[in-house]
Amino acid sequence: MDPHRVVVVGYDDAELLDIACVTTTLDAVRQINPDLGYDLALATPGGGPITCSTGLVLNGQAVLERVRGPIGTLVVSGGLGHADAARDERLVGHVRRLARESERVASLCTGASVLAAAGLLDGRRATTHWHFAEQLAASYPAVRVDPRPIWVQDGNVYTAAGVTSALDLALSFIEADFGPDMARWVSRAMVTYLHRPGNQAQMSMFTAAPAADHDTVRKVADHIAGRLDADLSTEALARLARVSPRHLTRLFRAHLHQTPGRYVRKARVTSAAQLLSTTDLPVARIAARCGFASAEALRQAFAKEYGIAPSQYRSVASRT
Repeated sequence: MDPHRVVVVGYDDAELLDIACVTTTLDAVRQINPDLGYDLALATPGGGPITCSTGLVLNGQAVLERVRGPIGTLVVSGGLGHADAARDERLVGHVRRLARESERVASLCTGASVLAAAGLLDGRRATTHWHFAEQLAASYPAVRVDPRPIWVQDGNVYTAAGVTSALDLALSFIEADFGPDMARWVSRAMVTYLHRPGNQAQMSMFTAAPAADHDTVRKVADHIAGRLDADLSTEALARLARVSPRHLTRLFRAHLHQTPGRYVRKARVTSAAQLLSTTDLPVARIAARCGFASAEALRQAFAKEYGIAPSQYRSVASRT
């Protein structure tokens, strides 16, 4: 098995960023140290060019049907053409064949549907772009779809949420293959300040869509974001909004699909994550600033949201 041979599977209407994020990140190893690096190839049906969803054309470097193992990492790109690709029995069959000859198998974004069609995700936990998660789960009930993380590893199969999360997955491969120092150098070369752990959430209050276009909900959400260390109980927020706690809960469920209490907890944990990765403040001070009663309260909430302790999250950030 050649651990550093990487084959990326592309098809028409693939997402260019999915392909570029992983290939450019992996190729940075060679640029940093010419004695190291990956053997990268874009394999396409028939070896011909593919038209990405942006309209840009990429030339294939290998004929998918003729590619043989051993392969270190097989990567299936995502994109708007994923549904057609998953219905293409020949393409899916070759992905299934190559997976048997690969040390690692990965999908980016909606490329998970191709792995699922090949049966490679049956019984496994997997992720995809949050917008397509319900569709993937409905189409492939044998797959345990988790829309929250930016990437997931289950055995030797990796699935990523797509676009920039492909960069994080590629960095994790580099760390496994060449060590944390190389991953740190590559992350600096890519001008990404944080090599995010796979269980970091895809969405947060800072990256999700703006609060619903409802005056009361928007007013309360703005209040929460600016006063995380204040009394943000549902009763206190209801007084601010001049409605009953029950009515405020109904409004939040209708417009933000969660209770006020859940929204507050997520806002506080998200803010704590930012402070952990961008400051040297002690955990106790971060807890107080974000409205937690103690460092232990922060630890419990953080572990529930991200699956790791605040100290471990900070340790990951400090490596980059």
